[in-house]
Amino acid sequence: MQSNVEDGSDITTDAEIIGRILSGRINDFEIILNRYRGYIFKIVSGRLPADVVADLSHEIFIEVYKSLPNYDERKMFRKWLAGIAIHCCYDYWRQHYQNHEISISALTEDHKRWIDEVLAAKSEDVFNNIENQKEAREILQWALADLSAEDRMALTLVHLDGLSVKEAAQVLGWSSINVKVRVHRSRKKMRKRIAAMLSGDI
Repeated sequence: MQSNVEDGSDITTDAEIIGRILSGRINDFEIILNRYRGYIFKIVSGRLPADVVADLSHEIFIEVYKSLPNYDERKMFRKWLAGIAIHCCYDYWRQHYQNHEISISALTEDHKRWIDEVLAAKSEDVFNNIENQKEAREILQWALADLSAEDRMALTLVHLDGLSVKEAAQVLGWSSINVKVRVHRSRKKMRKRIAAMLSGDI
């Protein structure tokens, strides 16, 4: 049985709560909302502009509620929930794809130091645990702005969330080779864009 409790204060399993909701106790969905609000917010805030995070997080929970009848109890609820959140972020970028860039003049010395680390990186480590670094998040959003919605999602799933290529392919419903090619292409494009900025070409 799943416990999946965020704060440990409620031992009722997710499956039990979902069963109650589907049997008509719809107010119990508030338990799911309270239990996973922070988790969803973290996923969304790492992928979308700050001014849309709250609204999209709300929309995600609406989608979760509507999708509960399709939930398979054999799957971990937390992972199923993350999949819905990621797809909602993906849909956002497909619908709103355009360059929302951070002005180059607004980049601080901290931003530039982080860029130097990216350009000097010999591995993928610089992309890991990035969510706790303010400058990294901001400059990453600047660099990601030039990517398509598909490339953006592939890159963030593999490098920011730490999913394997196979796991990212499962989340997105793509082939592993498609994910691998997009990630490689996106890293190359981001590095080229950042290097051009540092050299004053953009």
